[in-house]
Parts: sequence; C-alpha cells; structure tokens
Amino acid sequence: MYDNWFSVFDNPWVVWTLTAIYVLSIIITLGVILSENRNPVKSLAWVTVLVLMPAVGVVIYIFFGRSIKNKRMISRRNRRRLRRQLHTRHIDPGKLDLSLESLHLSRLAHSLTGAGFYPDNAITVFTNGTSKFAALERDLMQATQFINIQYYIFADDKIGRRIRDILMERARAGVKVRVIYDHVGSIHTKSKFFKEMREAGIEVYPFFRVTFRVLGTRVNWRNHRKLCVIDGRVGYIGGMNIADRYITGGKSFSEWRDSHLRIEGPAVAAIQSTFAVDWNFMGRPLIEDPMQDYDEYNPCGAVGVQMVASGPTSQWSNVEFMFHRAIASAKKRIYIQTPYFLPTEGLLKALQTAALSHVDVRIMLPRRSDSAMLRHASFSYITECLRAGIKIYLYEPGMLHSKNIIIDDELASVGSTNFDFRSFEYNFEANLFLYSKEFNSRMTEIFKADQRRSLRVIPSVWARRPRSTKAAESIIRLLAPIL
Repeated sequence: MYDNWFSVFDNPWVVWTLTAIYVLSIIITLGVILSENRNPVKSLAWVTVLVLMPAVGVVIYIFFGRSIKNKRMISRRNRRRLRRQLHTRHIDPGKLDLSLESLHLSRLAHSLTGAGFYPDNAITVFTNGTSKFAALERDLMQATQFINIQYYIFADDKIGRRIRDILMERARAGVKVRVIYDHVGSIHTKSKFFKEMREAGIEVYPFFRVTFRVLGTRVNWRNHRKLCVIDGRVGYIGGMNIADRYITGGKSFSEWRDSHLRIEGPAVAAIQSTFAVDWNFMGRPLIEDPMQDYDEYNPCGAVGVQMVASGPTSQWSNVEFMFHRAIASAKKRIYIQTPYFLPTEGLLKALQTAALSHVDVRIMLPRRSDSAMLRHASFSYITECLRAGIKIYLYEPGMLHSKNIIIDDELASVGSTNFDFRSFEYNFEANLFLYSKEFNSRMTEIFKADQRRSLRVIPSVWARRPRSTKAAESIIRLLAPIL
C-alpha cells in the first residue's frame, strides 16, 4: 500500500505541482510580511527564517508572526462606563511639584493610553517571594467584597495550592472572586486545579485559550500581566507569578530574584481598570465592583502613580515609548534590571546616546538564565553597550527576573515588561510609573544591593570569550525580534 502511495511521486507533474504550491506559499508569506510594513529588523528576521527553513518557516509564521494590532479590547461605550465607575481622584500632574521631564512623561502616558495621574499612594516593595506571598495571603484572607486576580503563571505547587485554597474559602464565604490565567503560561497546570476553583464558586477563565482549531492565531499572544485587586483598596503588580520558584529558587537556581509592589491609594483603580478590560475582552460582563473612596485630606502615602498597559492590540507600543522617552530625558543616571535584554534599535541607540553623554547607564542581567537561547541573544548586545560606556552587571546568586527602571532622582518603573521585543510587541503587559524622590531612592538602594552581588563585565575580559560562544550569540541574535 505504501509503495503505491509513494509511486505517485514518480509522476513528474505531481512533483512539479507540489513544488509550485510550496514555492507559491513561501512567496505569499513573504508578500504578507513585507506588506505589513513592520519594523525592517523584524521583517528581515522573518525573511531569514523563511530562507533558512522554508517549509518550517511558513508554519512558524502562521503560528507566531501574525498581527492583531488595533483590535479593540473593549468597546468605547464600555470604556466610558468603566471610567465613570472608577470615579477615583486623579489630577493634572502640572499642578504638582514634578520635574519637567516627569511632567512630559506623564503627559505621554495620558496620550498613549488615557492613563490618569494618581497622587498620594503608599507603596510597599517586595524583592522576594516569601514576603510578597505572605502579604498577599493576609490581604486575600481579609477580603469581604471581591478579589480580582490575574497571573501569567498560576502553578499547581505548594504556593499555588495555598493561594487557590484561600480564594476558594473566600468564595464560599460570599466574596466575589475572579481569576484570569494565561493559557500558554499556565500550560503545565492541570485543568483539575482550575476546575476545583470553579466548583467552589470562583469565576476562572484562561486568556486566549489555545486549541488546535485556533492554534495559529493565539499561541503567540500571551497575557504576561501579574495583577491583583482586593476590595478596591489594595492592589498588587510586578514581575512575580504564583509559583514556588519565587520562594525556593526552583530546580535550577538557589534563588529567583524578582520585584513586586503592593499599593494602597487611588492608583488601585488603575489596576482594577486594566483587569476589567481584560475580563471584558474575554466576553465577560463589564465589572462593576465598588472602589475605595480615598479622602484627599488623609492620603495613604506620597507617591504619584500612573499605570501603563501595553499589548499587541495597542495602536502604539505603549511601554516601549515610555521607556524611550524616560531614557532620552535622563540627565544623571539610568539603572535597568531585566531578565532578558533584547532592545529595539531605537532603545539601544537611546541607551548608547545617554552613556556617550556621560549619563551613568547601568544594566543588570542574570549571569545564568532560565533560557539558554535568550541568554545568548541578550549577551550579543553587551559588546555594543560596553563600547558606548554602558556598565553591565551580571547577577550571580540566582535568576534575576526583576523588570525595573530607575531614572535620575524622581522616576521609577516596576511591572511585568521585560526589556525585549516580545514584551514590547507580543505580550499584554502592565507597568507602574512612579514619580517620587523617596521611592526612587528606595529602588536605587535595592539596585545597589543587587549590584554588590553581581559581577561587572570588563570589556577586555568580555572580548576574550570563546569564538564558538560569539558565533552562537551572533546567530541567535538574528532571531531576536521574533523570540
């Protein structure tokens, strides 16, 4: 039977027809890539994939290369309704004692996303999972009205089961509990884990569920946000997922160093808004939870906050634009912590320009990464940075997963956005931009404490890396825009 089947290929017309279809599919795919007028670097990366691996490249593009830019996350009507519901106090930052650079950045955030400026917030910074999850558990157990919680990874491990059990107990007590998890990020978590939540009365939904029927259109778009809102009075945002590795370091690392924030104050409404948009995007009814009404005469704290959400549906690359403006405006220093460093051409030039202008630019990366490919790709940019006078530090104790930026004396950003193409283009991300000299000072102290546990890269030593290592970095860098 198989001999008869393969004998079909003895017919030259069959071979020519299949070859023509094969070549035509590649030409059509190339035409689609070029017609989208994307960043030339990214287009060239896709063309490289198709040239080097024609058959596989077409499949990879169908799965990972398509665009959903300008797809509406929420209707204009529902967005207006949401803004009316979140009637918390946000003000014109021009009335505050902000630097001119911070004022311009806050106006950019408003232009990009309509982000309001929320003053008078109290911020707690967590640099390890033990303290973060202890605080989160306490707040969850005190919930009386609602819990909205969203994570890229919700693992079925010790901490995951502990958080799940608290959510189930609160749901049984009459608290409204909603959970969003990313279907790709939580792919190793069995469906039974979430089924038990639903049986307890929790509304649980995966973001962009991946099935074979729609696999080609959804697998590349991931909701990378880590958000939580409790009773409209407390919010959480940062880089930590719900998984044991943030406490134990996991199987490969002695520690998993990350950053997360706890917020009390009017800015909690901004986190609620981002969650509500994602909830509505999945076809769920618009959330109408009551929010805490904060008294401007009795502020929770003194930190001004803007929330900037970004994703593949956005008209602009929101967080990337914010980073670019902040970096270009820096006068004294730029400190960056990121697990993966694959900057766009514009961001790389902005960092080099700052360093050549004698701004103190420091970038901290993990010495060992959870992804060998991304480690090679990240390291391929180090030589260019060193040439411009950028200081590179490799964090040694474990996996550095923090996504922090500190600019001059007043601005800091903490959230889920990595300094790479995927976060800027394909992931749904969320960052807080915090305007406060006191908070900036706190984040600077944390950065310098991590710096003392890091190895500074010396240009002369870096240049002596094995040729095989340099070659691997150069080859993998070709794929950086689509990693």
